[in-house]
Amino acid sequence: MKRGALIKAGIQDPILQQSYELCRKLNKKHGKTYYLATLLLPPAKRPFVHALYGFARYADEIVDDLASTLTPQQKAEALKSWGDQVLSDLRNQKSSDPIAMALVDTVTRWQIPIEHFEAFLKSMTMDLTISEYETFDDLYQYVYGSAAVIGLQMVPILEPLSDKAYEPAKDLGVAFQLANFIRDINEDLDRGRIYLPLADLAKFNVTKADLEARRLTPAIKELIKYEIARVKELESRSIPGISLLHPSSRPCIEAAQILYCGIVDEVERIDYQVFDKRAKVSLGKRLFVFINKFFEARRHRN
Repeated sequence: MKRGALIKAGIQDPILQQSYELCRKLNKKHGKTYYLATLLLPPAKRPFVHALYGFARYADEIVDDLASTLTPQQKAEALKSWGDQVLSDLRNQKSSDPIAMALVDTVTRWQIPIEHFEAFLKSMTMDLTISEYETFDDLYQYVYGSAAVIGLQMVPILEPLSDKAYEPAKDLGVAFQLANFIRDINEDLDRGRIYLPLADLAKFNVTKADLEARRLTPAIKELIKYEIARVKELESRSIPGISLLHPSSRPCIEAAQILYCGIVDEVERIDYQVFDKRAKVSLGKRLFVFINKFFEARRHRN
């Protein structure tokens, strides 16, 4: 991260700067589309978003590292140990952890409620023991912590013009997560997980065995269409909330909305063949959206 951006953000301490830089590198390496969107924010806001990402990514790595030799129980213990320490650091507003230092600074500066991070860690813990959800309401308990609270964490940094910006932010976070679930049906099966509600499977006479066979059938295709419709409904509900953010924050969130929700458009483009292909927003489209929003972002900074 350019030191100038950190200085503009009021981050002067060299050790704290290193923590923010570590979070930025995690974002750049593991969240390329998200990282691209953050470049549309004013430089002084970017480090704080990287800090939120760094926390989420590190926790997710404990849970989902397929190369790890740790057992689920060992992962649960590692997550609890690290998570408990981070929460304690947040309450004490001080940390020596390489990731949590930046997070604590961000949460303190922007007065982000600690319960959002408690909810996130709870959902990460659920991933270690729960492999399926009976209804969407059951699934929502998970996605609230894994996705909705990400939107809630972001809003203070994005400087809302009204408290009404929070509910749409939750909807957009959940839309992002559900879009990923649809794209990653095949990969999640590798992890022994099904994130499509079992009640939805039953609605279309699809069984877990049908999904595990990894062959697209007319019934599975209709199921995926149904799940895509839910993503698009959430996206539609979230869009008015973007106008409730500070103008300098809007291009970033608009770009993220287009690219992340656009995943389901790509699923449709590959004719729902999620077992054989990975739906992916093309580099050309990502660059087109970024360039378009870049000039808009510059106008808002002037």
